[in-house]
Amino acid sequence: MRHPAADDHEGRPYPSAADSVLVVIDFQEKLYPHIANHETVGATAARLIRLATILGVPVILTEQNPRGLGSTVPLIREALPVYEPIAKMAFNCCAADAFLARLAELGRRSLVLTGIETHICILQTALAARQRGYQVHVVADATGSRTPANHELGLAVLRQAGVIVTSLEIVVYEWLEQAGTDVFRQALPLLK
Repeated sequence: MRHPAADDHEGRPYPSAADSVLVVIDFQEKLYPHIANHETVGATAARLIRLATILGVPVILTEQNPRGLGSTVPLIREALPVYEPIAKMAFNCCAADAFLARLAELGRRSLVLTGIETHICILQTALAARQRGYQVHVVADATGSRTPANHELGLAVLRQAGVIVTSLEIVVYEWLEQAGTDVFRQALPLLK
């Protein structure tokens, strides 16, 4: 049985650029340096944000308890088209009214998640979004946890729950759909 939100493009369960939102979760100053492989995770997330912007995919940024964990790190902040973080205290983004309001305003049904930590905020947000009828994709190479074990366990739980665990290249090529377009030519340098 397919998830109801999975039929967004000719019956194939992948995110189209026209129906996706990129959710960038909690890349914050006091947490980011403690994430395993954080430089690679951050660089991949920054590329994903830039590619989403080229492809017209809106970006929502969250910050967990910004008074305690600080603001978004410069690497991510500089990749954003606009810096408008949604502050939250709950680990699950869907528990923040401002987050749900922004999703409703956008009216899109596929959420592509990047951020930290995989086994906490990413996991809880993905599960809650699925319950709300969203198709959810977690970009494994653009998410991380303080330990590799928790990152892998978080991804395993997401898979068991029916969330699509994916990569930057899979998502972006799904958004692109074909080569030879102006958008493809703009995106290509960031895919090399």
